[in-house]
Amino acid sequence: MGEKEKQKLIDSKELLNRSDISRATLNNYIKLGIIPRPLVKSPAGGLKGTKKIGYFPETVLDTISEIKKMKGEGKSMGSIARKVRAVTDERTSYAGPERREPDPSSGGPQDAGTAIQMEDDCLKLTLDEIKTPAYLLNYQFEIEWINETAEHSIFGKPIKSIRNVELRNVFRLFLSWEFSSFVRNWENFLDYHMAFYKVKMEKENLSQLYTGMSRRETQYLHTAYDRVQKIPMEKIYQHVVDIEGSSGTKDRYIVYTTFFREGMFFLYTHADTVTEGITEFLSNREVVVRDLLQQRLPTLVSFSVLVADLQNSVRICAELPPEEYFELINSMWRILEESFRQYNGIYGKRIGDGVVYYFLKKQDPDYIMNSINCALAIRERMTGFSNEWKARKKWLNDLYLNMGINEGQEYFSTTAPSSTNVEFTALGDTINYASRLSNLARYGTILTTKNLMNQLDDPHRGKFRYGIRKKAEDREVFIENVFSRVDDLLKGNETWRQRFADISTLPITEIVDNKAGISKQQGTGNGNT
Repeated sequence: MGEKEKQKLIDSKELLNRSDISRATLNNYIKLGIIPRPLVKSPAGGLKGTKKIGYFPETVLDTISEIKKMKGEGKSMGSIARKVRAVTDERTSYAGPERREPDPSSGGPQDAGTAIQMEDDCLKLTLDEIKTPAYLLNYQFEIEWINETAEHSIFGKPIKSIRNVELRNVFRLFLSWEFSSFVRNWENFLDYHMAFYKVKMEKENLSQLYTGMSRRETQYLHTAYDRVQKIPMEKIYQHVVDIEGSSGTKDRYIVYTTFFREGMFFLYTHADTVTEGITEFLSNREVVVRDLLQQRLPTLVSFSVLVADLQNSVRICAELPPEEYFELINSMWRILEESFRQYNGIYGKRIGDGVVYYFLKKQDPDYIMNSINCALAIRERMTGFSNEWKARKKWLNDLYLNMGINEGQEYFSTTAPSSTNVEFTALGDTINYASRLSNLARYGTILTTKNLMNQLDDPHRGKFRYGIRKKAEDREVFIENVFSRVDDLLKGNETWRQRFADISTLPITEIVDNKAGISKQQGTGNGNT
């Protein structure tokens, strides 16, 4: 038996572990022909769940070490490939009849692409495997996700550490002195992104891209808007981009851009390399969006949150057949969703028979007014909805949606439990207080915090009738334009005082109606009634 026939083979998983390269890099080396195509056959040792796996000569490890050494010396992949290919055939060629083992399912030999696909998907490109620059922009052109390579190679700074989303606007970044000193041809780079902006937005909106924009920046962006052409709306748009570094380095990239409802995804690959699987990866849109949203950067934002909860839902559930109860709940949320859309509410997460909606400051400066008006509109809709079910069931149950509203600044992000379900969420006391107020409210009451009302100026605050209900002897008195601590409202009801001890010192008030014409809610009260 010849020397070549005795050479040891290692499977692809061992190769990746010992060489410390990514699956995408291995694909690239195979495509360039600098390491041989794998021998595909049944795995040794009977690996569970793996029908076929690729094997390489162990000498490939030496080849990869040489490639790393030459890359460290600054050689281009083109020159590396030419040098390695000159000696690879003799050094790493396969011997023996097993070189192309037939695939039982196809009856024929495997090419490189098929061989890689058959390794139980272990070489398919994933978001975590992307080692070239990549980032996701929302349609305000703010960075929602970015990998470390893009931070280092494109922006020259740690973007992930910027928590204020407006400070992650790419045009703000491009116009900074830091970027212009890092990238010599920064104007070309800005123009490239402006071409995408021109597809989605009008020129007049440029001045609203981010706060604190100077007159010089506004004028420059308007000029850039006029000089660029819209990019064609393709599912996957490809373009060549050159980046000239401040030290004189020049890198040419092929940039793949694809559009999602959530934003635009930019993926860079070096023009002198071939990265296999890019198109297939980007075409799997649901998986890409899910992975991106699961890793979305937390953002510190100002918002108002509305938490609404159905009163006596347990009793109502017990009284109705299951199909009617679910019909009631789903019909209720479908009706109320119109109000949330009208006032720019963003769906958070349904909690049992309750729901959370966010109103973001960056989307609408009137976000606090929107949250209050939305709550009042919901209460009006609930009155009609309740009457319909009372007539239908001939029962005496009134359906009340108790609401708590609060305003604050918290870290805001998204989660994606599945490819079709995206949930917005925020963490912190802002949401916790709103949730506790919805638990405290009774009979359709809308409770909010002094903190929220203090964010409104006098004219806006004056549009609402708000205050506290106090018991005076045998009657209830409504005192307008005042607040009360939760604990003071619950005196005489020790059970409820203990239940809400965590917010006992929180100053709150009840919003009764909008003086512009939304009807009053009579018979409301809080947890001590």
